[in-house]
Amino acid sequence: MGYEPQADFGTPAASAEAEVTLTIDGRAVTVPTGTSVMRASAECGGAIPKLCATDSLQAFGSCRLCLVEIDGMRGTPASCTTPVAPGMVVHTQTPRLAKLRRSVMELYISDHPLDCLTCSANGDCELEDAAAAVGLRDVRYGQGGANHLAASADASNPYFAFDPAKCIVCSRCVRACDEVQGTFALSIDGRGFASAVGAGQAGDDFLSSECVSCGACVAACPTAALNEKAVAEIGLPERAVVTTCAYCGVGCTFRAEMKGEQLVRMVPWKDGKANHGHSCVKGRFAWGYANHKDRVLGPMIREGVDQPWREVGWDEALQFTADRLAAIKARHGARALGGITSSRCTNEETFLVQKLVRAGFGSNNVDTCARVCHSPTGYGLKTTFGTSAGTQDFDSVMDADVILVIGANPTDAHPVFASQMKRRLRQGARLIVIDPRRTDLVRSPHVEAAHHLALQPGTNVAVLTAMAHVIVTEGLVDEAFVRERCEGDAYAEWARFVAEPRHSPEVLEAVTRVPAAELRAAARLYATGGNAAIYYGLGVTEHSQGSSTVMAIANLAMATGNIGRRGVGVNPLRGQNNVQGACDMGSFPHELSGYRHISDAAVRAQFEADWHVALDPEPGLRIPNMLDAALDGSFRALYVQGEDILQSDPNTHHVAAGLAAMELVIVHDLFLNETANYAHVFLPGSTFLEKDGTFTNAERRIQLVRKVMEPAAGLADWEVTQALANALGLGWSYTHPREIMAEIARLTPTFAGVSHERLDREGSLQWPVNEAHPDGSPIMHMEGFVRGKGHFVVTDYVPTDEKTGPRFPLLLTTGRILSQYNVGAQTRRTDNVLWHEEDVLEIHPTDAENRGLASGDWVRLASRTGETTLRALVTDRVAPGVVYTTFHHPETQANVVTTEFSDWATNCPEYKVTAVQVMASNGPSAWQEDYAAQAARSRRIAAEPAE
Repeated sequence: MGYEPQADFGTPAASAEAEVTLTIDGRAVTVPTGTSVMRASAECGGAIPKLCATDSLQAFGSCRLCLVEIDGMRGTPASCTTPVAPGMVVHTQTPRLAKLRRSVMELYISDHPLDCLTCSANGDCELEDAAAAVGLRDVRYGQGGANHLAASADASNPYFAFDPAKCIVCSRCVRACDEVQGTFALSIDGRGFASAVGAGQAGDDFLSSECVSCGACVAACPTAALNEKAVAEIGLPERAVVTTCAYCGVGCTFRAEMKGEQLVRMVPWKDGKANHGHSCVKGRFAWGYANHKDRVLGPMIREGVDQPWREVGWDEALQFTADRLAAIKARHGARALGGITSSRCTNEETFLVQKLVRAGFGSNNVDTCARVCHSPTGYGLKTTFGTSAGTQDFDSVMDADVILVIGANPTDAHPVFASQMKRRLRQGARLIVIDPRRTDLVRSPHVEAAHHLALQPGTNVAVLTAMAHVIVTEGLVDEAFVRERCEGDAYAEWARFVAEPRHSPEVLEAVTRVPAAELRAAARLYATGGNAAIYYGLGVTEHSQGSSTVMAIANLAMATGNIGRRGVGVNPLRGQNNVQGACDMGSFPHELSGYRHISDAAVRAQFEADWHVALDPEPGLRIPNMLDAALDGSFRALYVQGEDILQSDPNTHHVAAGLAAMELVIVHDLFLNETANYAHVFLPGSTFLEKDGTFTNAERRIQLVRKVMEPAAGLADWEVTQALANALGLGWSYTHPREIMAEIARLTPTFAGVSHERLDREGSLQWPVNEAHPDGSPIMHMEGFVRGKGHFVVTDYVPTDEKTGPRFPLLLTTGRILSQYNVGAQTRRTDNVLWHEEDVLEIHPTDAENRGLASGDWVRLASRTGETTLRALVTDRVAPGVVYTTFHHPETQANVVTTEFSDWATNCPEYKVTAVQVMASNGPSAWQEDYAAQAARSRRIAAEPAE
């Protein structure tokens, strides 16, 4: 498509159903009650000049350019702040208005640099457009008096600069930070002529302030005062393509704005159903990894992992790979081969990888990183509700009266949704946070949790059971909902169980460390506070009782009737962009797409008829089982697409040993990641900018990913997988991912009504999309549960086998930080490293003092499985006895200390509870130095022979 700016109607749309008819410049206009005159004019094709108004912010009425005349009304009111009224007659263009607007515009221009021709925003400047719209031809006031033209620019932020000389103090940036992002990092300092935009406290610049670099201020600025550095360097874009972000599970929609084949900027799309024109620092700015020097753009092979890589062409790499796969299969059987799908790749690419493993390799040894984060969600919600996904769309939070966040840190991991949640909290919703760490949601500007249950890591089930005890014993159950919508016998058994005195908050306080009175108050608020919604993350699922915790959450929602309407529900916050899709597409060793078991003969027959191949009825191996089998010699070859198990999976020593024992490891990725240290084949991958397909976000929303530029390596990821399949003789002939989606729809009941053509037309769809739900399903279980009746499950608290003791007295839990993503392969190759250049260990002041530690000190972090070193950060965000770190940097390899304990139902690793000891250190450990040396040797690329 060509380049057209997104339409701006000046003020937000009104949501009223009642309508008003008025006349604007002689034209009859009908709009919803509450619409501003400015928006009504824009919707009928008018263009009232404006500077302080934009439709992502509430009307402000300060610039005085949008004045209009209204019959029967004195003066010239601002059209942005004036609501429509029945029969109103509005005039937007009169001699009087023209004179007023030109006078106002003269004042703005008299204190503004006259460098339009050389300004980087020339052609994309609302001030410039407004001057033309009001017919300004000269400025009477000149620039000889006091002005702000010599104000110093702030270029501290790596992605944008602030030039106060070009600022018109319209407050749009400040309001965007407040209303859209909710950080309140910007303000208008001073009064009158001295008014100026300030970031943070006195002495701060944008980088040192509380600014989170979401880009909302840049998007809102009508001049070049806030301007992206890429625009200043490259120039304005020439075309734009709407696509979907490849970072977290929110699934923001962006306009990728291009100049030739060069990406200039990513602008959040106002019509995005998940983000509504907002973004975070990663999606908005951290796309530079696509062109990073570390990116590998050609296939490479080697006989052994101690040898340097040899660069080869596609044909040789694929034949090398196919020959070795075939040889291993001939010697050891189909079950000696397996694959790992990627939650960062598209639905279509993921579907092809699991198809390759099942139809090509001949086994069900397929797994995904989605299992090591949210497989308990699939198990728990399918057991209780009948489907393996969250119940609501993101917008549902705006109807919630009580929000319970457990084991999630949305402001860091899902920041765009967190901004929407904070907006609802500022409107008056009450917040309960259940987390061992004091996250930003507990207390931040204009947001404070009513209750923070700072539980002992590993005691989620005990806390939720105690809350259920309060709800049942105090008569707070929604008995009508339970009677009509749930299985009576299962509820009765559950109610008897949670009502036992041993499950009271007072008894369990010794286990959970949550004060009983606080827990009782939280339970009462959840049960009686109105619409109550639960949002949870990996702090729920990555435990030995992850599946039990998900079912305990579902029990609470059913017991209180908080399911099946807006403002309520059970909502897993998915970590990566396509975790939901990877699960939907059949990436588990026991399930085909749509969560149907491989042992079901009827389901298997459907796939066999479509694929023309017999499928193994036995479930395959999960990743840890593959590694174990590699060590005993029964598993020999692994294809890994877009996943770095050596850095992301628990017990790094065990993962490395398993990989080293394999005859063939194929890594298909953008970079030589940590897993590639043990690879024999490297197949270069493509970024989300270089492919077509779909992602499915945390709210089950399926959205198109559109190709913005040609793949730098020559092939999109789906084409690489197809080429490998054909090298094995499968004869696939897809020409576009739309054909793969057609196959998915043909074989997957929840996707039956999905097609690329329909997504292109409608923007997005939320599964299930089928004959029963032709328009999709924003809210699940409205009339009844997918399984029929809701099923209560008794969830007894079972302490983890990972226990503290004299050798390892502290509990380690892990998580993410805003500026980084997963193992950091993408974000570490951008300027986001300015905010987080290394993993650090958060430790409570008491524990630090006992060990003689201060912030910045090197510390040794040791567990039963291994040890690493990193720097300490002394903070009371964590409780005494608890330490916390991230896992974004391979230099730290935090997972060298995590254990192989896992969820009882799904083998999801217990990342969130590891018994550790912390002590002073002199720097990186011997293991880290050895690992760095081994990684450097493994990444050698043989020089091409001289001709």
